[in-house]
Amino acid sequence: MSDEARDGELKALQAALAAEHAAVYGYGVVGGRIRADRRTEARTAYDAHRARRDALVREVRDLGGDPVAASAAYALPFPVPDSAAAVRLAAVLEERVAGVYSDLVRATTGGRRGAAAAALREAAVRAVRWRGESVAFPGLAERGGDGTGTSATPAPAAASATA
Repeated sequence: MSDEARDGELKALQAALAAEHAAVYGYGVVGGRIRADRRTEARTAYDAHRARRDALVREVRDLGGDPVAASAAYALPFPVPDSAAAVRLAAVLEERVAGVYSDLVRATTGGRRGAAAAALREAAVRAVRWRGESVAFPGLAERGGDGTGTSATPAPAAASATA
């Protein structure tokens, strides 16, 4: 593998790791607001993102990188005062994760590409379950003309606590 390809792969892995850190944080918020009948679904997603995060840490280290650390807190895209907002947040988290995994699919080959494609598929399926509808190209819909991008925004703990 050329240095340029390795650097591109490492950059995409780091972006996926950052997105997983944000998803784990976000599901902590979701779990605190979601109705009891959807808590198992939220816990399952939380556990899946933790497992992906841990696997990405190992992959980054395997490529000789220093895994990006989680932020102390993340700015939420909107206030989450109730279960309906928690469901919307879960869908947004999954859509953002799908976006970075689509980038990882592009940047990798072989087994790593297969794992990224599986992660993209899982995030897209969870997004559909949370949102109740699907999009034509999971991981790309949020890159439309709204300019919001796909990365989570780190924020001071006090700022996210009021979100």
